[in-house]
Amino acid sequence: MATRGNSIIKGVDIAEVIRMLNRAYADEWLAYYQYYIESKVIKGIMKDAAIAELDQHAADELRHAGMVADRIIQLGGTPILHPKEWFEKTNCGYDAPENFDVLSVLEDAIKGEQCAIGVYSQLAEMTRDKDIVTYDIVSQILADEVEHEEDLVALHEDISEFVEQIKGSIQ
Repeated sequence: MATRGNSIIKGVDIAEVIRMLNRAYADEWLAYYQYYIESKVIKGIMKDAAIAELDQHAADELRHAGMVADRIIQLGGTPILHPKEWFEKTNCGYDAPENFDVLSVLEDAIKGEQCAIGVYSQLAEMTRDKDIVTYDIVSQILADEVEHEEDLVALHEDISEFVEQIKGSIQ
């Protein structure tokens, strides 16, 4: 634990920050796996574009997990050590893909990003002006999650519009 580094934290309980970061850590691992497996099972029109997006987001979620784990350790905590605990401590949960069509997979991913935006917004609010290092990390992750949501919504809209155009041309 960086005692001098932690001495700059004022007005927020470090144990609570660690608890919240561990919950976010669980979310990141589950999001990573969800994107990973969805990119493998996805089917349908324009799936290659969706696979590229899902693979990129999976890599980002794994990077986020590393950032969060590093911060937990800096604060004197221990990241969740057993994957079983991810399901117990998650904020956003994990929904195994049931319908592999492109639009359904994208809808599930959008829902996950919206949850992550809420989690990181809460962490940013909790640490703003109190723990600048954690605030900086969660702000970076929050910016990524907002970008992810936008990317997924735009892709969903593009595919939906394309499908409607095809339907219109065959009627």
